[in-house]
Amino acid sequence: MLRRVLAVGFIFLCTAVAWGVLSATIFSRTEGSGSGLREKVAGSWGSEQEATPPVAEYYRTETHKVTKKLDDKEIQETVQEQVAYPLPLDSNHLTAGIDLDYRQKGLMWYSTYKIAFTGDYVFRNTGDQAEPVTFRLHLPATRSIYDGLQFTLNGSPIPTTNKGESVLGTGVLDKGAVARLGVVYRSQGLGTWTYSFGEGVAQVKDFSLKMHTNFEDIDFSNNALSPTSKQRAGEGWDLAWNYTDLVSGYHIAMVMPEKLQPGPLAGAISLFAPVSLFFFFFVMLLVTAIRKIDLHPMNYFFLAAAFFTFHLLLAYLVDHISIHWAVAICSLVSVFLVVSYLRLVAGLRFAALVAGGAQLVYLVLFSYAFFFKGCTGLTVTIGAIVTLFVAMQLTGRIKWSEQSFAPARISPMNSI
Repeated sequence: MLRRVLAVGFIFLCTAVAWGVLSATIFSRTEGSGSGLREKVAGSWGSEQEATPPVAEYYRTETHKVTKKLDDKEIQETVQEQVAYPLPLDSNHLTAGIDLDYRQKGLMWYSTYKIAFTGDYVFRNTGDQAEPVTFRLHLPATRSIYDGLQFTLNGSPIPTTNKGESVLGTGVLDKGAVARLGVVYRSQGLGTWTYSFGEGVAQVKDFSLKMHTNFEDIDFSNNALSPTSKQRAGEGWDLAWNYTDLVSGYHIAMVMPEKLQPGPLAGAISLFAPVSLFFFFFVMLLVTAIRKIDLHPMNYFFLAAAFFTFHLLLAYLVDHISIHWAVAICSLVSVFLVVSYLRLVAGLRFAALVAGGAQLVYLVLFSYAFFFKGCTGLTVTIGAIVTLFVAMQLTGRIKWSEQSFAPARISPMNSI
């Protein structure tokens, strides 16, 4: 019996090493292509966006004297330069509709989104005369598209031009007059959408942002403002940020929920596989010892290979189909291999009820535990406790000192 346990232990260790190599391969494939694939998604769809309020300013040409040195002599020159005078921003009323739209590249899912943005900004001319004012909006991301981008001034559209990473529009504003600038566009991005009030600590007056999401799992980045109110709306949320006079160095940043990643998930399941096989071998050794069923170490080798087939097939199947379908197919293949093999060794009843049942619990159920965040450890713990309970109940009346553990050979036909 001791030699048999040692042989089975050696098979277990060899299989565990193979799983370690497989999981390392999966993680390497994922990490090796992850950054490059993300860049491809950002290049074809759009990158992370950081929106900022527009700037309104007028320019005046001013003359002043500059002292320069020429041949050890100081001379004064009259220089003209254009000076920008920014207009104060009195209010910000914004709406943003964010629709999550996942995209898959290789072994990774990326949280891409579409956004419909509307901004209503109020500026005031504090100058002493009418001025031609330039409104400048810095685009949230250079690698993106902006459809239907339009400026309106007091309800009327104004022409826009592009300059670098900004969009410009102009309009004449009378002395002491108020300009209501409207900004509308549709765009798309990746991962995070941020609205920043400016660098450092900024003061914002009369601010409101109404955001609608089509997803339930909302999250915000570090050092970001939480909504002042939120309400469920269908499958998503209606969120609002309302401030009368805000002074803060924080910003608003919505982090898109991540989809279950097939690559890291397949790697984690493979890395955890030795635990599943340990429980399975424990049950098989216990039951065969009690029932006097002769399972040779070579039988355990083929059982370990059938377990390994699940993870090997999963590692390459998740590239092509849904992770849920991949796990289901791999489970059927592995269970079929075990049951069809053991029916020839120990009979159909033992193969289907004992081996097949144990495999469903320790392979399939333990693997599916990874689909639920925070439940994997609890599932394994419960499985271990239940296994211990069943083993104690089955062996409670056995007098171990009287057991020889010499297995009796059983014909497959007699054990059906």
